[in-house]
Amino acid sequence: MTFVQLIDCKTSRFDEMNRLMDTWVEQTKGKRTAAHSVIGKDRSDASHFVEIVEFPSYEEAMRNSKLPETDRIFREMVALCDETPTFTDLDVVRDEALYAATARRFFETAAVPGELPPLDDLVAEDYRDHDPSNEQDTTGVDELRRVVGTWRSGFDFGFVIEDQISEGDRVCTRWTWNATHTGDFMGLPATGKRVVMTGVTIHRCGDDGRIAEAWWQYDRLGLMAQLGALDALER
Repeated sequence: MTFVQLIDCKTSRFDEMNRLMDTWVEQTKGKRTAAHSVIGKDRSDASHFVEIVEFPSYEEAMRNSKLPETDRIFREMVALCDETPTFTDLDVVRDEALYAATARRFFETAAVPGELPPLDDLVAEDYRDHDPSNEQDTTGVDELRRVVGTWRSGFDFGFVIEDQISEGDRVCTRWTWNATHTGDFMGLPATGKRVVMTGVTIHRCGDDGRIAEAWWQYDRLGLMAQLGALDALER
């Protein structure tokens, strides 16, 4: 679950604090776990600032707070404040922008090298998948892992996200799939060919932010042609 921390402070030395934050970002490059940070200034009080920091999870936030650079920068930040800053910890229970990020993370996870990571934090237990190339809908996380595994055993691949549109609980993603045929796929032994396929996926997310349903449209016929599976039909 995404975690957000609000840091509320008052300072008449914001320029110095801003430079301090730049230093922190530079010193923690590659180690900082925050995904997004926004600083706002109170329109009715020029000395009042609120920083909103987003993390992938509470655990990642705690790992970030334990960095030695974080502790040092925090003590310097307090020294620049007119009074002790306050912290509010929030678990995000709904965020429509999060749905787009979840869909993007699904594509990234499906293509990650090595063993397929757990999907429980991304996909609902009663997940339902609609793919016109399959006779029946895919239902449940375990069945989804099997389907994704079929593609992973046949190809080394990655997705390029071309466009995303998010509205309500649905995210539409237009993607390009780049792959190398490295293993058996639908009875076709590995050819070593590099192939490209385009498609569109609509994901529906539940109130918990996980993907509950998906609809797929992609050029599977074009893929089979690139693999030479249609050569016999063309003779």
